[in-house]
Amino acid sequence: MPDVLVAAELRELLPVDPVPGCEIRWLDASSPTPGGPYLAIVPLLSRRVGEAELNGLPQLRIVANCAVGYDNIDLEAAARRGVIVTNTPEVLTEATADLTWALILAAARRLKEGQALLVERRWEGWHPGQLLGLELNGATLGVVGAGRIGQAVARRAAGFGMRVLYSDPAGRPQLEDAGAERVGLDRLLAESDVVSVHVPSSEATRGMFGREAFAQMKPGALFVNTARGDLVDETALLEALETGHLGGAGLDVFAAEPAVPDGLVDHPRAVTLPHVGSATTHTRRAMAELAARNVQAVLAGLAPITPVGAAGSR
Repeated sequence: MPDVLVAAELRELLPVDPVPGCEIRWLDASSPTPGGPYLAIVPLLSRRVGEAELNGLPQLRIVANCAVGYDNIDLEAAARRGVIVTNTPEVLTEATADLTWALILAAARRLKEGQALLVERRWEGWHPGQLLGLELNGATLGVVGAGRIGQAVARRAAGFGMRVLYSDPAGRPQLEDAGAERVGLDRLLAESDVVSVHVPSSEATRGMFGREAFAQMKPGALFVNTARGDLVDETALLEALETGHLGGAGLDVFAAEPAVPDGLVDHPRAVTLPHVGSATTHTRRAMAELAARNVQAVLAGLAPITPVGAAGSR
């Protein structure tokens, strides 16, 4: 019976026999990737699958990443070995868009600071100038990267009465039909009251939000990132918050997870979350099941359901 490696953290989200006809070895996140005659691996985004790991898995046919991202996988090394790589797009779109809006609202209305007043017993009563935030109605939302998640975030803006700008290599007619305007990144940064990031991590995008980008943003604007942590120079972001140039930030991802800069966690204007964008029971189960179906298809000699192509499938 062929063996398949599956992240142990997915065990409660999958059926008893997730890949019929195969022996499952449940692989805990703290354990290294074993070598051996495994035909498939279903890793989390936190597990690196590169040259060393692939060399130890000579019979591997598929890496079915349980995530929409796949920067933990060496795509070139996999391609050289004829190993198929898949991800789990679409199923986490709505949950991540909802979480993005939770961060936008929390940063706009300064919820972290308000809660701290109560938790620390410092609230002295209502005051007309206390915790004044950004009113979203009439403000401008800038969406950087209008893939599935970026589009879902932009669609929700109508309910808050916001104007939408988006920056993306491709035009999105559906967004534009709904009133969004496609612009260059420089204009988006200069005009947006809220900048929300939804681009994949790549050589071209890593570090794209640094001192220069933050300086281009409107004074008092909010910065929200639910995409990838390495898109952001976290030192530059903290500086922009400390100087008051940025009015706030909402972050669900970080450059060196699970390590998170203390300055961001502690900053009163930074709302920080532990990478929970897809954390609903429905979505996490759908991600795990889609990864398992990709394995089933490939091992049966069929085409994968959601392959990662040259341009990705984000």
